[in-house]
Amino acid sequence: DNAAAHNEKIRLLTMKLVFEGLVLLLAIRLSSSYVPASPSFAREKQSWSLSARAKAKKKGGGGGFGSAGGFGGGKSGSDKPKTRTVSGFTGSGTKALRNAANTFDEIRKQYGKEGTSDLYMRSPLNDEETFWFVGKVVRRMDSSDLEGSSVPTEFETVLSQKRLIIEYAKNQLRPQNFGGPYAKNLEIWLAPGDSEMDVVQNKVTLVKVTGSAADISDSFAVADVGFNPEIYVGDEIKEGGLRVTRDENGKPVKPVFEING
Repeated sequence: DNAAAHNEKIRLLTMKLVFEGLVLLLAIRLSSSYVPASPSFAREKQSWSLSARAKAKKKGGGGGFGSAGGFGGGKSGSDKPKTRTVSGFTGSGTKALRNAANTFDEIRKQYGKEGTSDLYMRSPLNDEETFWFVGKVVRRMDSSDLEGSSVPTEFETVLSQKRLIIEYAKNQLRPQNFGGPYAKNLEIWLAPGDSEMDVVQNKVTLVKVTGSAADISDSFAVADVGFNPEIYVGDEIKEGGLRVTRDENGKPVKPVFEING
């Protein structure tokens, strides 16, 4: 009887330890915020965690993420935010960028290439003919799946996140091309989703994004769009990633060519 009682105590203790371990594991998973990278330039990028970068950056402080005003989180007629608030630059760990990337992954899984647009940026003061790939945006396309009350247009998808896109590109991605003396009059241009290869082969004319936050519909909600920033790895960090040559209208300046193999 004593042996049976002893075994029962061991069994109960083991169950308690297992339960406590599961609770601890669940707490850790809920407190972490892992954000997987999406494909960029027809290849998978390395996995990255925005929350981890945020913690590292917070320890070191940081300057301002642009000046106040502009794209600062305006509300739509339905009282849902129309733009992504940007307040305090800490690189790719900012809350706004993390939210945009998380939303991108969620919407991308639902709509894929159809709801996606590729982003290119140009600084006329730096190089009038060079357009740098800076990421992708995505939007919900089904009216029954919206936070707002209207399906976002392609321009609204960019304009609602314009400040975030520009600040990331000029502070993190290509400060040598978009920062400092080149930061004035930065332009964002569009290409069809996942069309990097066609753009490189001069098969695509880029479309300039015009307008401001004032042009966004009152029925629009920023929760219906996302942004996936380009991230450089390896040699790209020093030499830069994808960029193409276009004229002032976004048209290729060289003929179409094919890539064999």
